[in-house]
Amino acid sequence: MKASSPAPVQAAGALVWRLRAGHLQVALVHRPRYRDWSWPKGKLDPGENAPVAAVREVEEETGMAVVLGLPLPGLEYRLSDGRQKVVHYWAARVGGRGDDAPLGARPPVRHAARTEIDAWEWFDVEDAARRVTRGADRRPLDSLVEAHARGRLRTRALVVARHGQARKRSLWGGEEADRPLTGLGLRQAAAAVPVLAAFGVGRVVTSRWERCTATVAPYAAAAGLEPQVADVLTEARHDESPARVGAMVRELIESPTDTVVCTHRPVLPTVLGVLAEHSRRHVADALPRENPFLAPAELLVAHTGPTPRGARVLAVERHTSSATAD
Repeated sequence: MKASSPAPVQAAGALVWRLRAGHLQVALVHRPRYRDWSWPKGKLDPGENAPVAAVREVEEETGMAVVLGLPLPGLEYRLSDGRQKVVHYWAARVGGRGDDAPLGARPPVRHAARTEIDAWEWFDVEDAARRVTRGADRRPLDSLVEAHARGRLRTRALVVARHGQARKRSLWGGEEADRPLTGLGLRQAAAAVPVLAAFGVGRVVTSRWERCTATVAPYAAAAGLEPQVADVLTEARHDESPARVGAMVRELIESPTDTVVCTHRPVLPTVLGVLAEHSRRHVADALPRENPFLAPAELLVAHTGPTPRGARVLAVERHTSSATAD
C-alpha cells in the first residue's frame, strides 16, 4: 500500500498596513537565521485557527495587536524535508480608535526571541516590494496595494455564526426555545472567542433562543459586550417574516462596527441571500449554497466596505470550530 503524503504544514501571518503622509506603508520583520525580510508569520499551534495564529504571530514578532481585514493571496511551497507548507495571509491594521477587540477576548502571547526576529520596520510599499527576500512575498503585497488603490482596504467584518451543537430535539423534553448546547457545543462557543477577537468584533447580535445566546456568551463576556438579542432571528419569527431578517442583515452590512450575528440553520438561506445581493458574482459564488450551509459553530466572515453603490461584501471566508468531541 502506498504511504499517504504528510499533511501540509499550516502557517499564518499578516501584512500590517498604515497610511503616513499619504503613503501606504507595511511592516516587515527581519529573521537573522535566514538573513531575510518577510511578513510576520508562523506555524499554527495544535488546534489553532489560522486567523488566531496570524494575530498571535504578528504580536509575538512586532508587539503590535492587530485586527484582521481582507484575506490576501496565500503561498504554498515545499520545505527541505519534502513537506508542503501553506501560508495564509490577511491585511491587518493596528488596533485602536474603537476598532480592536477588548483585551479580555485575546489569548495571551509570548514575544519572539531575538534569535528569531531581531528587527521590524515600516516601509513604503514600493520599498517593501524591493526589500522582501522571497519574490513570492510580493503576491499578497500586490493584492493589498490594489485594494488600497480601489478604496477597498478599510473594511469591516460581519461574522455570520451558526450556533454550536445543540441537544437533539428527540432527546429534549422542554420548549424548543430553551433547547441547550451539548458539552461539545459549549466547547465550540469557547473556541470561537479568539477567532472573533481576531476580526475585532465589537457588536454581538443573536437570536433569543438559548442555543444561540449560549454560543456567543463566552465572547460577549470576554469582550465586555452586551449582546443585542433579537426575536426576529429565531426560527419561529423567521418563518413568519423572512423580510425582517433581510432588513436586519442589510443594516448590519452598513454598520460601522465589526459584528457577529448568531442564528439557526433554517434562517441561514435568508442571511446568505442578502449577502449575495450585496456581492459581486465571484464573491456570491463563494457563499455556501446547500443545506446545512454552515456546520454547527462555523463562522462565515463577510468583509464589507464602501463602493460607489454603497456598502458591499468584498470577500468572504469560512472557519470551522477547532473544538473536538471527547
